[in-house]
Amino acid sequence: MRSAIFDGRYKPGEWLRQERIAQDLGVSQMPVREALKELAAEGLIEHVPYRGARVIAFSVDDVLDLYTHRAFLEGRAAFVSAEVISAEEFAEVKALQLEIEKYSAPESVIKYRELNRKLHQLIYTVSKREYLIRTLSQMWAAFPTMLIANFAATAVHPLPDHDPFDIIEHRAIVSALEAHNSQAAEKAMKDHILATGMQLVTFLKAQQQ
Repeated sequence: MRSAIFDGRYKPGEWLRQERIAQDLGVSQMPVREALKELAAEGLIEHVPYRGARVIAFSVDDVLDLYTHRAFLEGRAAFVSAEVISAEEFAEVKALQLEIEKYSAPESVIKYRELNRKLHQLIYTVSKREYLIRTLSQMWAAFPTMLIANFAATAVHPLPDHDPFDIIEHRAIVSALEAHNSQAAEKAMKDHILATGMQLVTFLKAQQQ
């Protein structure tokens, strides 16, 4: 069910009926009920009194809030990661950064987003701060795949003229990690996430006009 939400088989705002899902999956309604509870705790669905459960549909304001929260948390994680990152961990970060740059063409957007997710998750995991890791892992459960897929204009297309800035910003983060410069790593990460969020918000608002 989680995968179905992420890849768009269950659409934003779609009602999730236990009986139908159980029939589709060939299981009883009990595991479906438990799965719905878990997905609600993850913020992927919402329960509406007397109506049932439906997939979360994000507004433009939600986008801005989510990117702002993520910038603060990932900035903090990058600060810590810059202090403790090992040579082996940095080599893995660097390899991912270089691989991402190979998939910056518009037709590679799905692969690009997959690698981008891995890079961000690797950087905050290096911090070894369990609270940050748990919180960010939950946030990334809907970020950015489900969030971007909520809007038809960005579901399978990159943001206009976004990739060149993304590459420069990633390089700044990686350079700060290599130098063990915590403050620079925190600032670079925050700037990167906030810039992406603002670009997405601006684009979505233009599409709605």
